[in-house]
Amino acid sequence: MRPASPLRSLLAAAFIALAAGCTTAPQVPPPPLIAKPPVLVKVLAINDFHGNLKPPLGGIRIKDPDHPGKTINVDAGGAEYLATAVAQLRARNPNHIFVAAGDLIGASPLLSALFHDEPTVQALSLMGLEAAAVGNHEFDKGSAELLRMQNGGCHPVDGCKGPEPFKGAAYHYLAASTVDVKTGKTLFPPYFVKSFEGIPVAFIGLTLKGTPGIVSPAGVAGLEFRDEVQTVNALVPELKRQGIEAIVVLIHEGGIPTGDYNECPGISGAIVDIVKGLDKAVDLVVSGHTHRAYNCRIDGRLVTSGDKYGTIVTEIDLVLDPVTRDVVSAQADNLIVRNAVFAKDPQQTALIARYDALAVNLARRPVGRIAAALPRDANPAGEHALGQVIADAQLEATRGAEAGGAQIAFMNPGGIRAAIGMPADGLLRYEDIFSVQPFYNNLVTMTLSGAQIMELLEQQWKGQVERRVLQVSAGFSYTWDAAQPPGRHVVPGSVRLNGQPLDPQAGYRVTVNAFMASGGDGFHVLKEGTDRRTGMMDVDALELYVKAHPTLAPGPLNRIARLN
Repeated sequence: MRPASPLRSLLAAAFIALAAGCTTAPQVPPPPLIAKPPVLVKVLAINDFHGNLKPPLGGIRIKDPDHPGKTINVDAGGAEYLATAVAQLRARNPNHIFVAAGDLIGASPLLSALFHDEPTVQALSLMGLEAAAVGNHEFDKGSAELLRMQNGGCHPVDGCKGPEPFKGAAYHYLAASTVDVKTGKTLFPPYFVKSFEGIPVAFIGLTLKGTPGIVSPAGVAGLEFRDEVQTVNALVPELKRQGIEAIVVLIHEGGIPTGDYNECPGISGAIVDIVKGLDKAVDLVVSGHTHRAYNCRIDGRLVTSGDKYGTIVTEIDLVLDPVTRDVVSAQADNLIVRNAVFAKDPQQTALIARYDALAVNLARRPVGRIAAALPRDANPAGEHALGQVIADAQLEATRGAEAGGAQIAFMNPGGIRAAIGMPADGLLRYEDIFSVQPFYNNLVTMTLSGAQIMELLEQQWKGQVERRVLQVSAGFSYTWDAAQPPGRHVVPGSVRLNGQPLDPQAGYRVTVNAFMASGGDGFHVLKEGTDRRTGMMDVDALELYVKAHPTLAPGPLNRIARLN
């Protein structure tokens, strides 16, 4: 016979006691409660990939660990190495998700841009990306093209140019604050929910409300970009009604840190006030847009950003309480995707090779020769050698018109995406200049008064997180004073054209790219320009300039001067 179990013995004793007329029965102790362990979740995040399938020139710049006060460049980024890094980090925890904070496409190098960024969408899908906020550059080609990125299909004009049919993104684009004016509905779902061991976590995705001011108007036609804080806070009650307590925000807006890539001794910019305004139910904010890396605590919450171009993947570890189903702690580490440490992912290598084979003839086409590298490292006044060359190229391409030719050209620094290195054979190729100006904007020549040009110069500081010093063409010069407040930076009487003071009442012919001409980057006065004439594409103007000047080298940075 098997011995009686303790529970069977207690029940037997209770029965005997009742039979004997006892009024109370022995108490059966309840089974002990077993506390559920916390649920650990790994969130992997990137931002501002911008179609960098191959490692970007210069990698990432960080503090030199061996020489305090100095910085070094580390070779990092690119789809092959990023995919390996993500796979290794994902293997550390079965509860994981890979997300992004916008600008995965747009302003892309030639290999991606030639195929309308389809290879980048494929590469990120192969990596297992699950959810991504839309950034401002996702709207470079308009909402219809962005919907094609999600849903697939051939390009409406160029057709199918890739090595295989384009199926669209395997990940979910999120656009909580981007609303179709006609329907009143968001362009993409506002959030994505994934459960980990039965605990749901919501990922809200949105872009900055200032998108219309930094994207060509055609790209955002028919769309409304609502306030980020109001959008998120309005969604919190909806998520809570679904039993969701753990909330992550993926936002394409960011800040300017003062520390190194994994620090945050100080941060400024739009993201600070946004985070402070968010409902306390939001547990984590993954940000982007400013192309900076930081690992911060703002208003008691973890806020991260992973540089750009896949040079960093942010590894975030969340601890979820199985009872409250909320986040009880969050820690992050910005991991540099070092090309010397991570191996190339074979799937990504094969994908890149297929597109490379189709792109090689155009990408490697010789453009001309240069005599020295053309850097885009700005001097204290904000001027740099490559900016001078681009402004000069745009002036030369538009001043030869029979009537109404340009006298001045301005180039926005945000439109200059890479430096031009010195090739070993001195021969510059199309892929080199395209990496510098990947937006493929028309040049627009217009008439502005001298007073409007003065206002244009002042708008380099008005409403900007960082000053955006326009690069100027030969013959134009001015001085600005850093000690003066916005609106009074330009030193009176210092603005000159070909040695003559600028006349506030006179009209001048000015060339800018189409993005700037529409008021992009906050240069709103350009929308007032009259007698507009559309010219060639900006990168074509640069190509012609390189061909015409085979001994190009940096010139003196003496067009813009700075006081204080």
